[in-house]
Amino acid sequence: MLMRTDPFRELDRLAQQLTGPATWSRPSAMAMDAYREGDEYVVAFDLPGVSAEAIDIDVERNMLTVKAERRPVAKSDNVQMELSERPLGVFSRQIVLADTLDTERISAHYEAGVLTLRIPITERAKPRKIAISGAADRQEISG
Repeated sequence: MLMRTDPFRELDRLAQQLTGPATWSRPSAMAMDAYREGDEYVVAFDLPGVSAEAIDIDVERNMLTVKAERRPVAKSDNVQMELSERPLGVFSRQIVLADTLDTERISAHYEAGVLTLRIPITERAKPRKIAISGAADRQEISG
């Protein structure tokens, strides 16, 4: 049996008990990281314990929506729960993507409880050099 006291964890647990598990109409947020890596924008979501089949990714215009559901593990009748801190229910996150991202070529990879989306940056958004013309390019005509 585990004996550990954390007053903030207890408040979170109490709040979750009062509001009930998350549902499709009222999902909980999921933790994520977002960063640029070369010519791609990378977004990683923590979804431990979620099967790949329970993850739904949608893009409409420039709105990216990720939904996932963590279901309870089937237990036999003789199991007595001692501690339950892993949240169950539906998790969702919406991100507004910039016009500089290519939403047609988003790739998704799920491994070890982490969903990683890679979104390429469009060609028009990549940095480029602009040539400057000036007085050195002029030729004088003598007559």
